[in-house]
Amino acid sequence: MRLSMISAALVASLVGFGSTIALVLAAAAALGATPQQTASWVTAICLVKAAGSAFLSTRAKVPVVLAWSTPGAALIATTQGVSMAEAVGAFLLAGLLIAATGAIRPLGAIVARIPDAVASAMLAGVLLPFCLKGMAAAQPLGLTAAAMAGVFLLVRLKNPALAVLAALATGLVAAFWGAPPTIPLALPQLTPILPAVSTQALIGLGLPLYLVTMASQNLPGFATLRAAGYEPPVAPALITTGGLSALGALFGAHTISMAAITAAICMGEDVHPDRTQRWKVGLAYGAVWLGLAALSPEVIGVLHALPPAILTLLVGLALLGPLTGALAGAYAAPPQRFAATITLTVTASGLALFGVGAAFWGLLAGLAVLALERLKPKPR
Repeated sequence: MRLSMISAALVASLVGFGSTIALVLAAAAALGATPQQTASWVTAICLVKAAGSAFLSTRAKVPVVLAWSTPGAALIATTQGVSMAEAVGAFLLAGLLIAATGAIRPLGAIVARIPDAVASAMLAGVLLPFCLKGMAAAQPLGLTAAAMAGVFLLVRLKNPALAVLAALATGLVAAFWGAPPTIPLALPQLTPILPAVSTQALIGLGLPLYLVTMASQNLPGFATLRAAGYEPPVAPALITTGGLSALGALFGAHTISMAAITAAICMGEDVHPDRTQRWKVGLAYGAVWLGLAALSPEVIGVLHALPPAILTLLVGLALLGPLTGALAGAYAAPPQRFAATITLTVTASGLALFGVGAAFWGLLAGLAVLALERLKPKPR
């Protein structure tokens, strides 16, 4: 194990954890999770990421790096009227569907037939409200917001992956300068949560969570591996991440998936000159996530001590990159742009019918518009 591997794994893990942990806490708050359930959520998802990364890297001999579903957390944070037990049932469904996609080829073919524009527009509709709220939170923060945004933009010029982490550090310094919080030491805990079956939660949360995880993280994650010259273990990765997501769901955690941005940190020439040896970075990455699981109570305590506006701004900054990618995908194909706009607006509106969330209706509306446009007579 080279020092460069440990360094790459440490940076990738801290970027993945620090840039979106605030969004996970927002998701837990939206479901009314208790402090014990929130702590279990973070601990469980760190553990399954560690196990999955180490297992898949060792099995496939390629550097497989896993992440939690950031757009999935954003989707959960917009959910209304769903209890934690009902959400666990939805998380369980999403994990099982991911595993089934890897095990059953026809299911994967059905998902692949969803137009990229509509899937990307649904993701953009989920992310857009958070970015707007983040910008609105800058007003009461004043100079703190200016400092966070300035650091974010400057660091992004050199290293986009570290920009959100730098903004978080700036916010911590501004909030706790001269008055650091007192955070009691605590051991990580896993709290079993019995899932509840709710049709509205399964359709309105579980199905969209599966789709955004597949479309916005698993597929780009596989593409990142191919771009680095590796053949991704598609079926084993989907079965493993889906199975581990289902296991983590029983302790409150949402889905895990292939990583894309943080994965790129672990695949360069500087990690190891021999590309056949870079798979070992997955072991170091898993070890770092075990450490983050052990420290999760303290991290959650620090973030809870921050002013809520700082966390809102941080989430908005963290999702600007994914929103940019989603909008680019939504409007890449001119014939599908109107359907993408319908999907985006319905999803971003927060429309909820029959207890089913807006992401599902946005997807349905976009697909319906595409189907209608195909009935239009073609010019001779």
